[in-house]
Amino acid sequence: MALETTADKPAPLRQISQLLDGYIGRLGTVWVEAEIAQLTRRQGVCFLTLRDLEAKISIDAKCHVSVLDGSPAPITEGSRVIVNAKPSFYAPRGTLALDLREIRPQGEGALLAQLERRKQFLAAEGLFDPRLKRRLPVLPRGIGLITGKNSAAERDVLQNARLRWPDVRFVVRHALMQGNGSALDVMRGLSELSAADAIDVIVIARGGGSVEDLLPFSDEALIRAVHACSTPVVSAIGHEPDTPILDLVADLRASTPTDAAKRIVPDVREELAGLASMRERSSLAIRALLGREIQGLSALRSRPVLATPTTLVDVQQGLIHEARDRARRSLGHRLDRAGDEVGHHLARIRALSPLATLERGYGVAQLPDGTVITSVGQVDAEAEFTVRVSDGLIGVRTLTTETIRSASKEGDHG
Repeated sequence: MALETTADKPAPLRQISQLLDGYIGRLGTVWVEAEIAQLTRRQGVCFLTLRDLEAKISIDAKCHVSVLDGSPAPITEGSRVIVNAKPSFYAPRGTLALDLREIRPQGEGALLAQLERRKQFLAAEGLFDPRLKRRLPVLPRGIGLITGKNSAAERDVLQNARLRWPDVRFVVRHALMQGNGSALDVMRGLSELSAADAIDVIVIARGGGSVEDLLPFSDEALIRAVHACSTPVVSAIGHEPDTPILDLVADLRASTPTDAAKRIVPDVREELAGLASMRERSSLAIRALLGREIQGLSALRSRPVLATPTTLVDVQQGLIHEARDRARRSLGHRLDRAGDEVGHHLARIRALSPLATLERGYGVAQLPDGTVITSVGQVDAEAEFTVRVSDGLIGVRTLTTETIRSASKEGDHG
């Protein structure tokens, strides 16, 4: 029922606010298409300003942060969205607002949401695993380039790479970089280049563009082909803000074609400077090493043992000579003493020898049978016997015999 008021009987403002709150509360939830003009996060709550796509109309909205984070694509200021909201009227201030229950991106946002789902699906399969990334060769024998014909990307890669390394060799395969058939064309060039033995790295280059322009480089078939490629692949698609799925599966992501040229070949000037620096450092290191070794040798040679290396030998030789002389003297003394002893023994032996007795004028009488004659009773008259003297034998015949009493016997008898 309509509220009846007159100038004489006006309605209080609070009544109008209550009626508006009731009317809006009965409206229920609605789907609204709008653009996000402003977005603020504060303590788990997001405050937004929604703006009509054509008219200059805007309205405040709010939601829990989980509603915004639950969107399939990132929501930022300027995003076109469709929201499910419950209108609410704040009576104390008389302001209208929307309580958001769901946010769905539209236009480019929806496309980004689709790409995000594809990205998550491929990541779950492990296609983006960093452990699968291969290192690029330091100096490739040949570089395969897949790009648009006569494109700025082609010129950037070729010119910058040749400026860095003039002898670099490229094999270029032109392909569509946009529109239907682009992904298939790139896959065909990728297959040809990966089959070539002299190609060590493949670059896929394009000079940026909108999300729609870059869709072929997020094609699932192309992503799987790059993942299966046996040759390292460099993705050089677009500029820094552009991140097609190809960037994630490639072995190396270059922000621009120029950046790719700088990263696939070394700079010959830097390499020559590096070689010169290494040669200089090596020379300095060798000279320093030789200097240290010369100083060490000088220090060793200055030591007494090396200054006169025969000192120890001379000392030992002197000791040997002294020992030899002592041995000689000792041996001489022993030989002299032994000679004296032998002489003494010889003298004693000679003194006791019968021959020595014979030499003093004695003789030994012996019968023909060799018996020594010690008594006159052993010899008959006219008997023959021999007398042994110092230098021979004398034949003797007995003429007479006479017994002589010895002095010792006479003493005994007396």
